[in-house]
Parts: sequence; C-alpha cells; structure tokens
Amino acid sequence: MPGKLGRPTKERLAILRNQASQLLWYGRIETTQARAKELQPYVEKLITKAINTYEDVIEVEVIAKDKKGKEIKTTTYKDGPKKLAARRAIMAKTYDLQEKKPFTEKKSEFKKRVGKVQHPLMEKLFNEIAPKYAQRKEELGQGGGYTRIYLLGERRGDAAEAAIIELV
Repeated sequence: MPGKLGRPTKERLAILRNQASQLLWYGRIETTQARAKELQPYVEKLITKAINTYEDVIEVEVIAKDKKGKEIKTTTYKDGPKKLAARRAIMAKTYDLQEKKPFTEKKSEFKKRVGKVQHPLMEKLFNEIAPKYAQRKEELGQGGGYTRIYLLGERRGDAAEAAIIELV
C-alpha cells in the first residue's frame, strides 16, 4: 500500500493535519521519509490556496457611538469572499495552534503582543508565508516548490528512514 502510511484513513488524515500545522507554525519538522513525502503535496496545496487569495481584503467603514453619543468613523479590514472561503478550507485541513507565552515575557506584554488574534496559524499563513512565496513566485516565474526534504538516514531504535521537511 504505497502512500497510505499503513494506517486507517482517520488516523492518516489526523497525522497529516497535525504535521501540516506544525510545519506551517515552526517552518521545519523531523519525521519519517514516508510521512514527509505524503506531507509535501498536502502542505504545498494549502500554501498555494493562501497565495492565490491573501490579497482579497475589503475595507469597511464602521460608524460607532462613544459614551457621549458622538459618532466615530473607523476603518476596518475584512476578508473578501475568496479569502474567507480559502481560510475556512485551510482551517478544515489544519489544527488551530495557539501562541505560547515565553517564560521570560510578562503576561501583560504577551497579551498586548498577541492582541485579539483568534487563529494565529491562519494569521501567520496569510500575513507572513503567503506574501513571501507570492513574491518568490513573481521573481522566479514559477509556483510550487515551497518545501524541501532532507534525508537523515536510519533512525536509531526502529531503523525507519528519518527526514527533515522544511519550508524553503
């Protein structure tokens, strides 16, 4: 059974979903060669979807009243229909990772830095990863090739072929 990782469908998809989330969050992970080869097209499709829709943003003016009844106009940005659909599709294929507070950072500083971000992995994907690879796509004139696999040799203990998969 090539390409099946020797697991039932639910388990296999859970592994891919977990490893895709970790790879997008940390930029590189160590796993087995078989899992890395299965993960590569899975992650590249997610990144491509983000690249194609990350610029679809709608500017909305919101009129709110303060305590004294005075009207205040504020401008907010919302996802357009294509970006929203892509965001939901990507969220269905990844786990929602939350940012962890470093031991040296104060709680108030952490809350100020993180702010009201509900889905940090999606924000990272659409605000950091997608623009970076979109620029690379323009410069090189080609899409894809966002990940790279390094083979490490046999793993001690079970002799499985170990590999590192990373974002290029």
